[in-house]
Formats: sequence, structure tokens, C-alpha cells
Amino acid sequence: MIEIQAPGPRTTVQDLGRRGQLRYGIPPSGPMDELAFIVANRLVGNADAAAGLECVVAGAAFTVDAFCAIAVTGADMPVRVNGAEAPRWSTLFLNPGDAVRIGTARSGLYGYVAFSGGLDVPVKLGSRATYLRGALGGLDGRALRKGDRIALLPARRPQPRALGDEAIPRYPGEARVRAVLGPQADRFTAAGIATFLANAYTLQPQSDRMGARLQGERIEHVRGHDIVSDGIALGSVQVPGDGQPIVLLVDRQSTGGYTKLATVCSFDIGRIAQLRPGQTVRFEEVSVGRAHELLPDARRSLAGLLPAAT
Repeated sequence: MIEIQAPGPRTTVQDLGRRGQLRYGIPPSGPMDELAFIVANRLVGNADAAAGLECVVAGAAFTVDAFCAIAVTGADMPVRVNGAEAPRWSTLFLNPGDAVRIGTARSGLYGYVAFSGGLDVPVKLGSRATYLRGALGGLDGRALRKGDRIALLPARRPQPRALGDEAIPRYPGEARVRAVLGPQADRFTAAGIATFLANAYTLQPQSDRMGARLQGERIEHVRGHDIVSDGIALGSVQVPGDGQPIVLLVDRQSTGGYTKLATVCSFDIGRIAQLRPGQTVRFEEVSVGRAHELLPDARRSLAGLLPAAT
């Protein structure tokens, strides 16, 4: 068991997401920064999809009542075990009664805590991921509270591992992400597309797990901003009538009626997720073919950082 002493602003249980339910209006959820989440699981010997904690802005404080291993990755949130500073992006072994406190992020936004074996919460529609708007999954479909107790699944003692300092992701104040134009790029002027690709856009405070709302140079439509509602993919860049882009994320709606100028490549979503309000993003156009080439490169890069647990 772990027992939550302080939950942090909005800490939830996540796994790699709820697949196959978007047709019913239920988003996949899962981690905002998939790479950081997977690395945390690999550091404690778990399968990539094992359930762990996602913390926003600041982490949780908790105690454990049995031996286990944890790893903390993602946003640069300081970690203390029994009051002593402990490394991030590294396997940490805990004994019964140990207390862990994860502090406020110094850079980045989303932090992750993996536990050997994974968190044992009920599986809902094939996943343990929390979808807050739908009160689904995780611990009663909500963010964690002080006093919550969560069981851990059985696990073998993992081999201790750590990422070298040069391999630990950094979260600068401006993210550069790759995007494929479409599916409604023809609804924008050439000048509007050029504006989108040439300028930095600032993340707004209204952003959340559903979408990253951006502000910057107005993107010009050619035939209006409304379409017959159609499907929303991860990373879809909607542009409403105000000409300001919104990047749809893991808790996105299933359909939408605003024109979509582009789709951010899945392997760059975590870069947007780790931005804070006031920080900026720039978009680089890639072709569908180039995106298909880059995806296995991203997967090989992850395996190079840390091979999957066996």
C-alpha cells in the first residue's frame, strides 16, 4: 500500500490509456508525456503500461508500508525520501514506513511516479487511466486526496537503473514540434499557413489535458472556420474563428466542428505537454511520409534511453 499524505494540485492515476472507446465519446486519457511515463515504468521493472501517478505543477507526498521501488520522471520536481534529497530518473528502493515528498516543478509541468508492480486500481473499459471530466477510472474517477490508500500489484525486485544526465530530457521555455498539414488545410489561405509555420505561439492558462490553447499571430481562414463535425486525432490543431490554434491532447473530445489546420506528430506531444503558461511553441511542417520515418526513430530513441523490462 501507499498512503497519500498530501496529494498535490491534481495528481491522478494513469496508465497508457483507454483504447477503442473514442467512438463512444470516451477519450483515451493516459499520460500527457508518454516518454517520461514509460521511462519511469522501465526504471522499476514494470511493463510500459503499468499504472502510476501523474502530478501537475507539484507532486504528491506519500508513505509506503512495504518494500518497493519507485522512479520519478518528467517535470523537474525535487524528490525527498525521509527528508533526504533523492535522484530523479533513477530507481529508488523504499522500505516500510519510508516517506516520499515530491516538490514543485522547477521546469516542465507534468511529473510521473512509477511503483514496482504498478498501482492496483480497478480496470474500467480496459484501462486504469483517470478521466476526470467523465469521473472514470483511476481512484473513483477523481484526483487523489489526503488519506487515500492504493495497493501495489506484486513485483520482483528490479535491477537498479538510472538515466545518465545527458539523456535526461530538458524542458526549455520554447518547444519545437513537427506537424503534418491537414485535414482541412485547404480552408486556410497560403498566408494563414505561412503565419502558423513562421511564428511562435504562447500557451494560455486555460490549457489542460483536453487541449493546449495558444495565442499569437492570427491564422487566416479562406472559407470560414466551421465544418461538419468530424473525428479528432491526438495532436489535431483546431483553429476557431478567432484564428488562434488549439492543440487537442489526451482528454480531447471525439469530434469537433472547427477547421483543423494540422496534426502534431504523436512523438512530439510530450513537448507541448511540458510547456507552462506563458511559454511558446513553434511548428515545423513535415510530410506524412517523413512522419512515418520519424516514428520508428522515436521508438528506437526510447529503447536506447532505456530498454523495456524483460
